[in-house]
Amino acid sequence: MKVTVVGAGAVGASCAEYIALKNFASEVVLLDIKEGYAEGKAMDLMQTASLMGFDTKITGTTGDYAKTANSDIAVITSGIPRKPGMTREELIGINAGIVKTVATNIVQHSPNVILIVVSNPMDTMTYLAHKVTGLPKNRIIGMGGALDSARFKYFLSQALQCPQSDVDGIVLGMHSDTGMIPLTRLATRNSVPVTQFLSIDKLTQVLEDTKVGGATLTKLLGTSAWYAPGAAVSSMVQAIACDQKKLFPCSVLLEGEYGLSDLCIGAPAIIGKNGVEKIVEIALNDAENAKMKESATAVKGTNALLN
Repeated sequence: MKVTVVGAGAVGASCAEYIALKNFASEVVLLDIKEGYAEGKAMDLMQTASLMGFDTKITGTTGDYAKTANSDIAVITSGIPRKPGMTREELIGINAGIVKTVATNIVQHSPNVILIVVSNPMDTMTYLAHKVTGLPKNRIIGMGGALDSARFKYFLSQALQCPQSDVDGIVLGMHSDTGMIPLTRLATRNSVPVTQFLSIDKLTQVLEDTKVGGATLTKLLGTSAWYAPGAAVSSMVQAIACDQKKLFPCSVLLEGEYGLSDLCIGAPAIIGKNGVEKIVEIALNDAENAKMKESATAVKGTNALLN
């Protein structure tokens, strides 16, 4: 199993590290345009192998896509990160050109690859990858919902004062501060609805904290977060590599599901060796359906900027 990670910055390096630590891939290739950067990150990570007990080979390259040839999975993290006060949508001008170039080059050398898109604005970059590569819809996935749901579960566990392993919850919609939809109605603590433990005010606070989870970290760190995004990507890569059939909320191309078409947006999907193996339609109530449509309108508005 060969995995390529394009972009050797904080997010890309975290992806490579977590994938290697899980020891399911034979090789991880880090690629970056900055001279020597990916090679240095790869060497640094490889020098942890005997200490951390993994056998995955990590190599780095400066812009040589030939070294990514025959990758089974490729992760696109490249692009400029958010700075404090920036929205994900403000990144579109620069990142669209980067993602188009990267996706085209990856598919040229690995025609059977499954792409995972991390670059922001993530739903629009996932849609762009579909348009420029022509890959089947099951083989392009946007990471955002997996990360947003992990953040949702973190804030739920904080409110509940319980371990995160007790908590389950899912976030649909656009990967943005305004467009994501944490489904508090369906969140549970060991199968018991969290509404039995938390007041409406507490749940509303959890919902709002989740929606600005990325912006909160950007303000604290001065740039986008990397540990949780890297972990989210590694879980999705493992689900594909090991054919786990795990359900992740992720950005997928909809063709009628949820009454939406011709856009990529966060929805539950079963992820296995073929990438997206099934899009799961949850029965949403009227309020949730309205929010999903609002989120879709926002995504299409951002997609229009690609022109």
